[in-house]
Amino acid sequence: MNKPNDNPADPFKKALAEATKAMANEPELNVTYTVDPPGQSNDAMRLPQVTRRMTRDEVLLARGTADAYALRHRYHNETTHNRYAPQGEMARSLYEAMETARCEAMGARAMPGTAGNIDAKISNEAAKMGFAQIQDAAGAPLATAAGYLVRHLATGRDLPPAAAHVMELWRGFIESQAADTLGNLDDVLDDQVAFSKFARQMIDDLGYGEQLGDDPDEENPDRQDEAEEDNQEDENPDTDSGDQSEEDDDSEASQDQQATDEQQQAQTSMEERDELDDAEEMEAPDGQPPLDPPPPAAHSDADPNYRVYSTEFDEEVLAEELAEPAELERLRAYLDQQLDPLKGAVSRLANKLQRRLQAQQNRSWQFDMEEGILDAGRLARVISNPTTPLSFKVENDTEFKDTVVTLLLDNSGSMRGRPISIAAICADVLARTLERCQVKCEILGFTTRAWKGGQSRENWLKGGREQTPGRLNDLRHIIYKGADAPWRRTRPNLGLMMKEGLLKENIDGEALEWAHKRMINRPEQRRILMVISDGAPVDDSTLSVNSASYLEKHLRDVIEMIEKRKQVELIAIGIGHDVTRYYERAVTITDAEQLAGAITEQLAGLFDPTGNSGPKMVLRRSA
Repeated sequence: MNKPNDNPADPFKKALAEATKAMANEPELNVTYTVDPPGQSNDAMRLPQVTRRMTRDEVLLARGTADAYALRHRYHNETTHNRYAPQGEMARSLYEAMETARCEAMGARAMPGTAGNIDAKISNEAAKMGFAQIQDAAGAPLATAAGYLVRHLATGRDLPPAAAHVMELWRGFIESQAADTLGNLDDVLDDQVAFSKFARQMIDDLGYGEQLGDDPDEENPDRQDEAEEDNQEDENPDTDSGDQSEEDDDSEASQDQQATDEQQQAQTSMEERDELDDAEEMEAPDGQPPLDPPPPAAHSDADPNYRVYSTEFDEEVLAEELAEPAELERLRAYLDQQLDPLKGAVSRLANKLQRRLQAQQNRSWQFDMEEGILDAGRLARVISNPTTPLSFKVENDTEFKDTVVTLLLDNSGSMRGRPISIAAICADVLARTLERCQVKCEILGFTTRAWKGGQSRENWLKGGREQTPGRLNDLRHIIYKGADAPWRRTRPNLGLMMKEGLLKENIDGEALEWAHKRMINRPEQRRILMVISDGAPVDDSTLSVNSASYLEKHLRDVIEMIEKRKQVELIAIGIGHDVTRYYERAVTITDAEQLAGAITEQLAGLFDPTGNSGPKMVLRRSA
């Protein structure tokens, strides 16, 4: 006999995985379900988790995400995409959003059922980003709006309300600047090369032409033609291929002439628009998007003048992607060995923290319910008459549970050895303890991909050594544990901190801003961000070509922004270095052994109803 299915969602998940493979035209695609952010690579796809309850929202989100990724896998060529990709950050965002919209529109035309599923995905994302509450175009992302508009025009399908709201905020501006280009949308939708050129023209129309970089069609044809001619001469030196060569030359000349004509027309159109703009310059009506294109997006919300030479080589990566599962298990076992001598102290600290946190949960119940937990006060009545109704109680939700804690760990080379081991151990304790208390916990790390600047510095050297280029290294931001991920699944990930060669430079300001942005997108009402670092930000490559206080100033600006906005409660623990000069609420420890105690004391202090979680909260500083 077949065993009963333990999880009623398994048949649905299996069917969705097979349908996704078929839609993507990739039988070997590995489809998994996870509480971590969804994503895809060449041969793997992560979809949102579907629980045993199989709620309507879970099912629609999983189907919509699967369809979106499958259509991109089917209709998207990464080589073509990269060839035409712009260099600037805002231009690249617009380019990516429009390409995603193209793939989804292609799928909607060929398989209309996918459109409704993707609508559910778009609606979920728009709700998370709070698009319905945006009042004006300045607060709405232009790239997202452009992608929505391309999808709407290509499919003729209305968007979900929150997404449609963002699109309408920018629609007047986009159509006023790029009406002629948008008119060609239907002609280029099924040709990725043509659409890439269309997207680049759209970006230029919207005022970001300086971020496009060199035109790939102007760089490569001559070299390709020369290479093809050399190959033909080497392979067929005596063959009669003159007629064919002449035909090819005529075709190439015709293409070159056509490209030149198109460029001249585009240039003429741009000049005419410039003249009209100069002649008819006026203020936009109240409530309408601005007529002038917005300035390029700053690299930092805290300091618009903070510069980054290149974000091309930065990465935000899951810990499990930086090591094989077997290596993670080995590194975790090594970490556990270091945990053995501290087990007694760690257990006492964990229990102490759990008692103090649970003491703040003022439990309240609703009685006389049809279902729930059996009410002991009604036990005699139930025994005498098991059919007696209203014999159950249900616990009320408490405000305490609506909390998320993020632990941001400095993964720099100066943390190597005992400090990083203690930091990893404490992250372990914190995550397990908070999970018991039903408080969500996220663990993040930050370092760089290379010493001395990496690929960003190499490009800077090749590009002529621009003066004061800004941050000049490749960032690596690591997600060890997502806030919604259960601890048992992410437990091996902390072993990654023991990996040789992982710990390099530390650029604290951008890491702190990254963690803050992740937190403010969370639905919890209370958000606590705890930073563990051993000192000031240090990156030799950046500091060698900028002012000595460049990174430190940015860190101070980010901290000031977070503390002024008050969306996140920020505290810090410095290991061996005084970080109170940066953070308003901070504690410094001189011995790494004190870190576990410092974490538990400060977290317990935040949840203490008799203490003040605001700026007046007192933090103990070790001698």
